Amino acid sequence: MSAQKTSASRTKPVSAVGAFIGFTGFSVLAGLLVTIGVTPAIAVAGVTTTSTIGVFESLPEYIEIGELPQRNEIYAYANGKPVHLASVYDQNREELKFDEISDQLKNAAVDGEDKRFYDHGGVDMTSLVRAGVGSVAGGLGESGGGSTLTMQLVRNIKMQEALELPTQKEREKAYNAAVEQSISRKLEEMKLAIGLAKKYSHEQILTAYLNIAYFGDQTYGVQAAAQHYFNKNATDLTPQEAASILAIVQSPNQRNLSTPKNYEANVGRRNVILKSMFAQKHLTQEQFDAAIASKPADYVHLTEPTQGCQAAAGNGAQFFCDYAVKVVKQMSQLGGSEKDRATAWRNGGYTIQTTLDINLNGQQKDLLNKYDPNTESRFKLGAAFDSVEASSGRILTMAQNKDYDQSIQSPPTATSINYSVDKEYGGSIGFQTGSTYKVFTLLDWLKDGHGLNETVNGTPHNINTWTHCGAPDYTTYGPKNDSAGEAGNYTVARATALSVNAAFASMASKLDLCDIKQTAEDLGVHSADEKTELNSYPSSILGTNNIAPLTMASAYATISNGGTYCKPIAIDNITNAQGKSLGGQPKECKQVLDPSVAATAAFALKGTIKYGTAVGAQTPDGTELFAKTGTTDDADQIWLVGGSTKVATAYWQGNTDGAKINLRHFYSGAGGSYASARAGVWEQAMAPINQLHPAGPFPAPSQTAIRGNSNPVPNLAGKTAEEARSLVASSGFTYVDGGVQAGGGTAGTVSSTSPAAGSLLSRGSSVTVFTTDGSQATVPNVGNRPVNEARSTLNSAGFGNVAVSDQFERGNSKQLCRVAAIDPAAGANAAKSTPITLKLFGDKDGKPGKNCK
Repeated sequence: MSAQKTSASRTKPVSAVGAFIGFTGFSVLAGLLVTIGVTPAIAVAGVTTTSTIGVFESLPEYIEIGELPQRNEIYAYANGKPVHLASVYDQNREELKFDEISDQLKNAAVDGEDKRFYDHGGVDMTSLVRAGVGSVAGGLGESGGGSTLTMQLVRNIKMQEALELPTQKEREKAYNAAVEQSISRKLEEMKLAIGLAKKYSHEQILTAYLNIAYFGDQTYGVQAAAQHYFNKNATDLTPQEAASILAIVQSPNQRNLSTPKNYEANVGRRNVILKSMFAQKHLTQEQFDAAIASKPADYVHLTEPTQGCQAAAGNGAQFFCDYAVKVVKQMSQLGGSEKDRATAWRNGGYTIQTTLDINLNGQQKDLLNKYDPNTESRFKLGAAFDSVEASSGRILTMAQNKDYDQSIQSPPTATSINYSVDKEYGGSIGFQTGSTYKVFTLLDWLKDGHGLNETVNGTPHNINTWTHCGAPDYTTYGPKNDSAGEAGNYTVARATALSVNAAFASMASKLDLCDIKQTAEDLGVHSADEKTELNSYPSSILGTNNIAPLTMASAYATISNGGTYCKPIAIDNITNAQGKSLGGQPKECKQVLDPSVAATAAFALKGTIKYGTAVGAQTPDGTELFAKTGTTDDADQIWLVGGSTKVATAYWQGNTDGAKINLRHFYSGAGGSYASARAGVWEQAMAPINQLHPAGPFPAPSQTAIRGNSNPVPNLAGKTAEEARSLVASSGFTYVDGGVQAGGGTAGTVSSTSPAAGSLLSRGSSVTVFTTDGSQATVPNVGNRPVNEARSTLNSAGFGNVAVSDQFERGNSKQLCRVAAIDPAAGANAAKSTPITLKLFGDKDGKPGKNCK
């Protein structure tokens, strides 16, 4: 049962018998009150009271005015200053103090509802008897049965208490009891009014009444009513406006000013109140005449209540607002239990200062509107930006491409799901992160003492042995690389910049998969549903866990912050209805990485922007930035996460309905495919952030950190296989026989190794050694030598098939019969059986000289 419907109900006309009973009942009450001496003695003939005194005395004597539900006001920042974001409330009410309410309103309330308010003690005997007589004539009228303002306040308090009960059934039962038209209810109302009058001053009672009363159209209290109907504060009302507001109280559905069809009913009651105000000399003749002559159309300026996050100010701030409200409701400042916090929030009056930068958020929303339009109809495109202040965890932005809509059936351009946060706060189960998850393998690699210049195998290959929580895991896993032709050995730095899957599998095989998972968890990473544990099987290193964008932004902010992780914060401060600051979310930061590890990781991730998969993400201002891209196997989820030393930003795009849509094959119309545009879009998001949060350079990693605990591969060229095996073992590596290759040198000696000599490897790494069959040799340089000398040199190198071309180059007398060219060219490796052709110099006409053969 809604408050406005019940408040507007009117008592039906009673029969003649009922009227007589009503008269008798009120006479009994009047006599009772005279007898017990709580009101001025007024003789009422024919009243017997002994039978009702006991009932009256058994009723509760006091009721508390208490705190009324008010609006909770949510604030963000713009240009560093607090700005209003949204009003969120259970009841649209802003409580005022006595001196904040205009005299016109106070006079309208007293003159129109309870002329002797300042003279009686909560119950007015004169009105009570008149109400009884009036009931004989036509039933209980608008006076509500002789109700004073204090009695009406009691009723409103009881109604409000009913609305705060936990279940709908309890609320309906208590509400119906509060508004029941009965002698017992009236009796209770009167005694509680007497109690109120004993405990509170007339000013307090009048103020409470004007703050609690319902004024129709989901509006409570005179301040909300003045704002809603007249677009002004309750301090500044004219007589006609004040009377129009008070005219609503007794019939809020029929007399509220939300529609012109109610104007006539409102004016009828308004004029009665104005006449009472004039009669009590609270209006001059001129004021009265002007007010009576006025029409609601001339002074009603209806403004819609800006309730909830749906009406949040700022471009695209609704999802953050919704998240912030959910966070506040869990904070201890509102109470020690869930029930206490819910009650406190419903009562309202809180001012919530959030961390949101409304300008930066709006700029990111504009980028999403342009590059990830919510009008995309070929698939269910979702996209989000989340920026986090690294040193505190404060959330600066939370923008997404879809519009905010909490209705059951949202249009395709909108959603109720907040893509940025965990399921508990926004309904999303997160998204596979792709290669952005590789950063946790990189960090664990560095923590384990490895370096960036260490070489790993980047050729796709199956790995059969892993370490999982200290135990061997024989799962066979061999990921493909994203780009065709990616193969060979890579330094870890280059593998990071180019995001080589096979190289990261090689790295992970030297680590413990559970340690990689723990590193991610140390940086705040968790599944978005918060119930599923992070996966730690081999393929998880490439980003198979479902994680929220805000979580990834906060994790990367740890690298920005020198290895200190700060839990995301949305609330800077809460101020209660009394103006007391209760504080905000506590800053929860913890050093989870050695600063040198964070600096070395940032150094590697800067390469992603300089020459890797995030080229185009560098802002023109030159701020040092790091980043990592991520693309799932089916390219249905696309990421770029990174930042400066001050702010980290996650940019996610993806298909949201589970279909495997390749975002590399769909074009937004704003510059390339969704996947290819991400670096440039992220750059545009970071540029204004850099202006507001100027960032310095990242600390330079030490050479020790870059090298790690690796050793160089020894130069084994020309060594016998046994000599090579001994050298490889003494260097801490594992010897792998690569077999015999066609090559030069002495057959059976080492021709090459993989990785090459000088490459840095961790202990235990494999070095593949290739030996030569001696079948090849390097063609020596015999240019400009006499033909016989050249032939001899070639024969000594193993080339026995040497011929002289019958074509000669023009030359001079000194060059005659010397070598002008050789095929194959000097320096080439060739089989010793390969024919070698010499071209000689002839005379000036190109003719052969004597003895040139």
